[in-house]
Amino acid sequence: MHYQKGMLVAGALEGQVLLVTGGGTGLGAAMARYFLELGAKLVICSRKIETLKATASELEAVTGGQVVPLACDIRDYAALSEMYQEAKAHFGKIDGVINNAAANFISPTNRLSPNAFHTILDIVLKGTSNMTLIAGKDWIQDGKPGVFLNIVTTYAFTGSAYVVPSAAAKAGVLALTRSLAVEWAPHGIRSNAIAPGPFPTEGAWERLLPGHLAEKFDPVRRIPLGRVGEHQELANLAAYLISPYSAYINGEVITIDGGEWLQGAGQFNGFGQVKAEEWDALAAARKKGG
Repeated sequence: MHYQKGMLVAGALEGQVLLVTGGGTGLGAAMARYFLELGAKLVICSRKIETLKATASELEAVTGGQVVPLACDIRDYAALSEMYQEAKAHFGKIDGVINNAAANFISPTNRLSPNAFHTILDIVLKGTSNMTLIAGKDWIQDGKPGVFLNIVTTYAFTGSAYVVPSAAAKAGVLALTRSLAVEWAPHGIRSNAIAPGPFPTEGAWERLLPGHLAEKFDPVRRIPLGRVGEHQELANLAAYLISPYSAYINGEVITIDGGEWLQGAGQFNGFGQVKAEEWDALAAARKKGG
């Protein structure tokens, strides 16, 4: 067994129809591929239909599964509702929703315009709440169970400078996850979240940290395991949480970051950089003082 291999048994998602927002690229596409390999049928949505169509064709060719690409701006409740109904009409049902669509940029907060700030809030928090209300109301009305999986981030727990709109929005998504886990559980609806650490995707890091900044702020230096995440690792966890195997997990957020956020949480965790001879000097000073 290896973390770059699929984790669940073949057919673990057989018969399920899953909707992945932001499913045309990056981690959304990586999760979508594994869902298909496990037997699920998929709807992927984002704003760019050409990207969605290309991804859908590629995923179908590789997995032999069924993928419906539907363009939609998740900030627009009416358009999103129409997209959901089209997806449901095509497959006859939607069993689970992966709220993965997001946007972010790194900037001092005082440099942000109100429009820039609100754009992130609208995509991440408003978009997720829109999708959640549409699917949840449909499941409750039909008397059908369902499952939400929301992609958040570790700074949803703590906040973070220089990504304040994203931190505020992801914290809201986390609160939404935990709140509805209680309120909608009697309807057979589970809500969970994943907080990923660094999982490099093509183009994304270059946009966030262009040029020399990517090397200067290399996340590997902050991760106790000494590496970034592999897409299959995230896909494995997502597939488990969306599957019937996790039927007793509800309202949880699972961190998958190699220990990154804990490394930054402890006051003295940076002492891993202290050399052996420096530890010897510290020990000698203690003995001398004692």
